[in-house]
Amino acid sequence: MRWTGVGEGRWRRVASGVWRSVAVWAVSTVTMLVLAGILPDFRLQAENEDSATDIAVTAAFGAGAFGVLSSLVWPLLVRLLLLVPALVLGLLVFFLNGSLLLLALHLNPSGRGEAAPETAVAVAAVMSAVASATGGALTVRDDDAYRRRLYRLSDRRRRAVPDGVPTPGTVFLQLDGVGHDVLLDAVDRGLMPTVRGWLGDRPTHRLTPWRTDWSSQTGASQLGILHGSNEDVPAFRWYEKDRGEVMVSNRPSSAAELQRRAVERTGDGGLLTLDGASRGNLFGGGAEELALVLSVAARRGRGNRSRAGYFAYFSDPANAVRTAMSFVAEVGREIGQSTRARLRKQRPRVGRGGLYPFIRAFATVVERDVVVAAVIGDMLAGRTAVYADLVAYDEVAHHSGPLSRDAQKVLERLDRSLALLAKVAEHAPRAYRIVVLSDHGQSPGETFRARYGLELGELVRAGCGLPVPRKVQRTHSGAEARATVRAALRRPVEENGAQHPRVHGSEPVVLASGNLGLVSFPDVHHRMTREEIDARHPALLSTLANHPGIGFLLVRSERHGGVVLGAHGAEVPVADLVDGSGPLDGFGPGAADAVRRTHTFPHTADIMVNSWYDPAEGEVLAFEEQIGSHGGLGGAQGRPFLLSPLALSAPVREGEELVGAEQVHRVLRRWLRESAGPQVPLAPDHDNGRQAA
Repeated sequence: MRWTGVGEGRWRRVASGVWRSVAVWAVSTVTMLVLAGILPDFRLQAENEDSATDIAVTAAFGAGAFGVLSSLVWPLLVRLLLLVPALVLGLLVFFLNGSLLLLALHLNPSGRGEAAPETAVAVAAVMSAVASATGGALTVRDDDAYRRRLYRLSDRRRRAVPDGVPTPGTVFLQLDGVGHDVLLDAVDRGLMPTVRGWLGDRPTHRLTPWRTDWSSQTGASQLGILHGSNEDVPAFRWYEKDRGEVMVSNRPSSAAELQRRAVERTGDGGLLTLDGASRGNLFGGGAEELALVLSVAARRGRGNRSRAGYFAYFSDPANAVRTAMSFVAEVGREIGQSTRARLRKQRPRVGRGGLYPFIRAFATVVERDVVVAAVIGDMLAGRTAVYADLVAYDEVAHHSGPLSRDAQKVLERLDRSLALLAKVAEHAPRAYRIVVLSDHGQSPGETFRARYGLELGELVRAGCGLPVPRKVQRTHSGAEARATVRAALRRPVEENGAQHPRVHGSEPVVLASGNLGLVSFPDVHHRMTREEIDARHPALLSTLANHPGIGFLLVRSERHGGVVLGAHGAEVPVADLVDGSGPLDGFGPGAADAVRRTHTFPHTADIMVNSWYDPAEGEVLAFEEQIGSHGGLGGAQGRPFLLSPLALSAPVREGEELVGAEQVHRVLRRWLRESAGPQVPLAPDHDNGRQAA
């Protein structure tokens, strides 16, 4: 009886699959007939006016041939086209699909059917979308088919499921730049119904805020979260005197070096060393499975697997067409939104022209779709731990504002991605616990340049008595998506137009990381003291400290070891810093410890500059061209969140606060041990004096 049941089940699945294939073929045939009747350059009949039966047969053959070619030839084309930049691959989708349709029409032995090349592109796109929608609709009520379809689209390797009941897996989803209060506001407004359900009357998750380090940006936070150490990462970008080089967190070569240092410091590969996958991140976290990971994007040859996720996603032509169409729609949406903001003379506002609409569309559509598809594949393959970063909100909030309607729409779409992954978890070979977290928040406010008519670099040059050029180059945005696009295009990530950003000369190097500025003097090979700076440029420190757009400075001191300077001669030794007083007044709890820790870093700049902060409005002044920024102290940028299932232990004991990315790493390690068992290695004992979680 058991054999009979298994056989019947197998035949039932075969019959179901055949039925779906026939239904998709029939719908595709009808779609082709309709398009032939609408489009003048698309013909399914010969010159002598064939009968309706002949036309229908031609359409059926063409639809069937197109479907077979899409299934067999398309994956091979995509694999070959991985030799070209990934973003170019997305733009080639329409033309490749059209070529397959022309080939399908050419294969018709009757010789009927032809289309102009541009018409073939449109017909192929519509037919792929219709076939995908039909196949998806027919599998909604068939759990086995639904799971097999997702598995096939994600193109993950099949792996044997362990005997018995496997331990739960864990998926960590990072919503880049979404602050704790922004998430709560979105839930209250009904923008994120999935998260609202997790936190509702019968909650399944708990929401915990945590506090970032002084460097409140993805490079420092994600390095600490994935590798357990973000020591000596003072900002998003900084100058290293011993190497004569500018480090930029989202440059592939810098990310690889930061990861190497963290592994060397901790003696541990990272959070994902046990059967892990890293998707869309700056760092690998010790995972064997990598896709769209920036720290490996600089490698050549087989070692570079950062773009592997593109093949997994674009190997399905319907997927590719849908994403390409969404990409075009997002570009149009951004152009419309920026035009409306300009016509309304909205303030604050930054430039959103040039390539930005395409960068935004890449972050909010292509990167999101590819990463979500990769995570789906990891879940259906039963991987133990997955960590993925979705950068969509962060990119839009930088240019539209963290509380803007544009950014809120992105949160709605991210919530739909969470809902999809929660649905996929029901079909995975093991239970999954979904943890959602952010690496930092964003603080609103106009730019330093917009308010005062000059940039930080100009102010520094003026304080040094150096000439200030009339036309100053704009500072580069620190948005993570920009480097991801460059990596996808296989273009080097440049800094200030330099291919190899090595710095020489005696003029100050001024770098910006959100509302955190760094000033270094490259001709002095050690970190300069306050006394040395005063001797060299007597007006510089007072010019900076007394400027209304600057909150405080950190400099080294021969007398005190380190000192924080503020307006009107305020001066407090680092050892005596107290939250809420002196130059740190208003910057909130933990500011003093954050400044003290950064002061100990070997590559802290000669002068660390934190912008002005308004506690009442939560606003800062970015030294970059961003109206939603992060990178320094002040406001929501330093208050991200951790959303975890109640099945996992509480992140911290009641009354305690979760402080720093390194402590978050230890919490996530503990959760992996609770889920996957003691084979998960313990977190390295590296806390820079902080109390372990």
